[in-house]
Amino acid sequence: MVTLTQAMGLAPTELEELKKQIAKEVGKSDLNAYIRSPEQDGASGGGVPILIKDNINVKGWAITCASQILQGYIAPYHASVVERLHQNGMCAFGVANMDEFAMGSTSESSCYGAVKNPRDLSRVAGGSSGGCASAVAGGLAIAALGSDTGGSIRQPASYCGCVGLKPTYGRVSRYGLVAYSSSLDQIGPITQNVQDCALLLDAISGHDPKDSTSVKQNPLMTFKNLDPNKRFKIGVLEDYLDDADPCVQKAYFDTTKLLEDMGHEIVPQKMANGKFDTAAYYIISTAEACSNLARFDGVRYGRRASANNLKEIYTKSRTEGFGAEVKRRIMLGNFVLSSGYYEAYYQQAQKARVFIRQQYAKIFNEVDILLAPVAPSVAPKFNAHASPLEMYLSDIYTVGVNLAGLPAISLPVSKSVEGLPVGLQLVAPAFEEQRILDTAFGLEDALSLTFKGIACN
Repeated sequence: MVTLTQAMGLAPTELEELKKQIAKEVGKSDLNAYIRSPEQDGASGGGVPILIKDNINVKGWAITCASQILQGYIAPYHASVVERLHQNGMCAFGVANMDEFAMGSTSESSCYGAVKNPRDLSRVAGGSSGGCASAVAGGLAIAALGSDTGGSIRQPASYCGCVGLKPTYGRVSRYGLVAYSSSLDQIGPITQNVQDCALLLDAISGHDPKDSTSVKQNPLMTFKNLDPNKRFKIGVLEDYLDDADPCVQKAYFDTTKLLEDMGHEIVPQKMANGKFDTAAYYIISTAEACSNLARFDGVRYGRRASANNLKEIYTKSRTEGFGAEVKRRIMLGNFVLSSGYYEAYYQQAQKARVFIRQQYAKIFNEVDILLAPVAPSVAPKFNAHASPLEMYLSDIYTVGVNLAGLPAISLPVSKSVEGLPVGLQLVAPAFEEQRILDTAFGLEDALSLTFKGIACN
């Protein structure tokens, strides 16, 4: 597949041919990365085609968050990121499969069926932006826009062997993104390489008056300023890998050595056990989710079930419309906010969030960048998680970044014995995306990794 950087130089007629070729390849693919043929909706405008996750509004398209309850909803407006694509020579083309309402780590909870990993079709693509990562890694998309609430861009990018970036909270407008957890959600790019990642991030960044959480800063210019020769103080967390598989641990230590050989200064750091991050994350995110999803009741939004009275409409619409994982998180959110438990759970989680932010602030007083794992293992087989709790714990290395509102980029650094991608993430202080992109660009060049897969070019 042509890269985004290359595609930006194509003539309009060549781009139209490229769109036809993508649609043809999607029709032949078994990855289930797209919800429907991109030709069904057409492109949102002229320019380079970018795959869009099914929770980002594109005017005139059916946007369902991979849920039965939103079947029939047609977006009445463009999300701000789609408008930004149009302003920068790109357009929305195709709707990516995902975990229902972005709640999941495997993209198995979609009402359209599970997304397959192009590196091994018996394994998950990760989640919740699994369709985006699978399509980019599988040669079915030039680049994609996903959303990251607790690792939903970085983890599937790691599992599939592509690049995924979660921007600083407020860097990219959330206007037009169907909310899961409003204080954590952030739209970001999933691309084939670091250069493309910088290019797409620049296109979607910048202040948006329609989003009250958008920071008043100009759009980024990271692509033009990419410098693989910059050297930084990089913090490493050697005692943070107890929950990681041996292949992830080996990749971490090998990458640390490579960064040192490249001229970066390695500085050991310490951080509290990631299980505290996970506990705080799932309390806060589910509390916000139960509020955000209250509007999907069959009256204000959502498919209305046949019923005899108002109470039945509410009950049956939500019972029939939501999947098991969404129901589980709504119930958990209502529980932690209920009288008698608010102080014991939600209030404590907010205190833990402050502590997590302080930990990162302390680390970034001593280093410029932090190197961390993305997931404790390579992509698992389908139905490998014995319980929802086991799936939640797989987010142990990613959720802290969202709780602190920091930028982080995931890129493949190694292969497991099965030939599967192993990804690591680079984390920076707020609004320092240039640092992690420069470091990742140099690291990517030094590694020169390639992967093979059934569905890959």
